Amino acid sequence: MKKWWKRAGMLLALLIIIYLGVKPDMLVGKPGIKAESAVLMDMRTEQILLDFNGSEGTAPAGVSKLMTELLVLDAITNGDIHWEDPVTVSLYASSVGGSHLALKQGEQFTVRELFQIVAVYSANDAAVALAEHISSSEQAFVSAMNKRAAAIGLSDTTVFTNSTGLSEKLLGPNRPEAIQGQTVMTAIDACKLARYLITNYPQILQTSSQMQVSIHQRGMYMSNTNWMLSSLGGPYAYDGNDGLKTGYDEATGYHFVGTTERNGKRLISVVFGSESREGRFVETKKLFNYGFSGSQ
Repeated sequence: MKKWWKRAGMLLALLIIIYLGVKPDMLVGKPGIKAESAVLMDMRTEQILLDFNGSEGTAPAGVSKLMTELLVLDAITNGDIHWEDPVTVSLYASSVGGSHLALKQGEQFTVRELFQIVAVYSANDAAVALAEHISSSEQAFVSAMNKRAAAIGLSDTTVFTNSTGLSEKLLGPNRPEAIQGQTVMTAIDACKLARYLITNYPQILQTSSQMQVSIHQRGMYMSNTNWMLSSLGGPYAYDGNDGLKTGYDEATGYHFVGTTERNGKRLISVVFGSESREGRFVETKKLFNYGFSGSQ
């Protein structure tokens, strides 16, 4: 009898240690995901921990700006442009729809200002202005986007048609005739692109984790569209989250590429096609809990 009680006591002590060391919401099995597709990757090993329709193409909206950000950082690194260079807003850039800052034709902003606005607030007019500044035209910039996609090993399913991810009808009345078609991306490719971006330009996380950015000359402040940032607090904040990109398309729903680091382990998640703005973060939390639980 004494041996039985001793073993029971040891088992109880072990359970208490496990409970204190692992958060209860992380003791999970493989999650059911309410979205069109989802992928979870261990960034260090590149192991795909969960793949739900990850090879299916979808219109990713603002998530495609990860490639725009990559090309801006490439251009900075190569010395083609500089952070304090002035960028003049074109008529086309000033008239694109979706999330934007109502930038006016002829206004000037620095590369740094526009880049931060794209990364944090996902402004479409800022993305077009940067694309035209780097490549003289958005058409040339799109060509560079697709070449870069092939170079880093993204699949043939992923095709960029503009710098914003917008559908044609939202590109505005001044869209160049050459800019046509819908950007398509797979969740697997979005995950690979995010990993490449973070690996080669880890400073992107310093930008993407900012709670807000400003345009001082306008006195404007834009809040981060990523509600999972650990610094934000609130019902969707997730400890260790520091990026990365949201998107919304009327036809395909709400999207999110997220990344979180805990105890030296960084995960990258992709949720495409959630039914609500909040839902993409709820589903991402499921992925992160699964990845950090070690149960896969």
